[in-house]
Amino acid sequence: MLLAATALLGVAGTTRGEALRGSLQQDLDQYLHARSSVEHVTAISLSISLHGAPANINITAGSTRIQDGAPVASDSLWQIGSNTKAFTAAIILQLEAEGKLTIDQTVGRWLPQYPAWKRVTIRQLLNMTSGIPSYDHVPAMLQDYAKEPRRNFTVAELIAYVYPGNAHAPPPTTGWSYSNTNYLLAELIIERAGHDSYTNQLEQRFLQSNIGLTSSYYAADRYAAAILSRMVPGYFFSRVDDAPLAPLFGRDVRDYSVSWMRAAGGIVSTPEDLTRWARALYAGPILAPKQRTELMSIVSLKTGHPIAKTTLQDSGGFGLGVGQTTTAQMGTVWSYEGSTFGYRVLHFYFPRQDAVIAFGLNSDPDHKEDHAGKLALSLYETLHKAGQL
Repeated sequence: MLLAATALLGVAGTTRGEALRGSLQQDLDQYLHARSSVEHVTAISLSISLHGAPANINITAGSTRIQDGAPVASDSLWQIGSNTKAFTAAIILQLEAEGKLTIDQTVGRWLPQYPAWKRVTIRQLLNMTSGIPSYDHVPAMLQDYAKEPRRNFTVAELIAYVYPGNAHAPPPTTGWSYSNTNYLLAELIIERAGHDSYTNQLEQRFLQSNIGLTSSYYAADRYAAAILSRMVPGYFFSRVDDAPLAPLFGRDVRDYSVSWMRAAGGIVSTPEDLTRWARALYAGPILAPKQRTELMSIVSLKTGHPIAKTTLQDSGGFGLGVGQTTTAQMGTVWSYEGSTFGYRVLHFYFPRQDAVIAFGLNSDPDHKEDHAGKLALSLYETLHKAGQL
């Protein structure tokens, strides 16, 4: 139901609009009350873009620190983590549309320095079916980062942790297997095919383009002081899942190097900017029809095999840097949770209603303690009851 969106949200102070904002605020406040001590999260920032509405709904809760922090602002910046992967995939797809590569070309064609992976296609890199392990699953890499979290890792150094024959390199994966290594290889391919740095292409194609990303920035190592001053502090509290990173436990990771993520996760943004990006990606002008079809062609997370769409029985799918999920409550939506060592940022795009929800939380807890998906369901239910989804 979309017809009420403009009337509800376009006039400041309307009773229904204020009631909806109050309900959404309550969702955030209740999550913080229930989960702050478990997830060590102190702040949430939410942005909702509804079809036909003249402006986003922006709501925040909490503060930058548990006891004495300042209230979080809607224009504060967050590490969006693996939401960056869709930007990287979109650059590849634009290069394809320009005739500079095809996604069925191989690593051997573009990166002959990695002969062990010569038959892997660009498509397999982007949809996580390459069989190439993720360097950040290697304890030695995490230990090296924990020893020196401001170290500037090179792409080659990160890839070396998993390259066959190197010390500590794990065996190949099978089926669908999430791997940040795939996106570092994609970064190198982008630079060779585009004859320019990944950073420049990302900025020129998207971050400084006319799609409205006014508060989105990328760094291959450490963020500039002006960006850091706008970032919400992010806290590392993953003791079980990331044991080699124990020296970072409880720390604000905001000014640590993000060179370990690069094209797999190096963007900072606001939730509102992320809603603009999601709509431009899934329904806007940045991709030609052929490339958008490729972006949204998914494989099953269970099997790694292509599927037409997700279902309740096979509920998780992955395209080229994008994810699809089907739930009983929300139906079939495009969604992604990007996480770093101190942040979780999620977005959900509802194609039938052309609506986007995006929000950030400022902690990285143990995986089993991450209930951000439940917050998303609460927000959906609130919007659904208000006739907006």
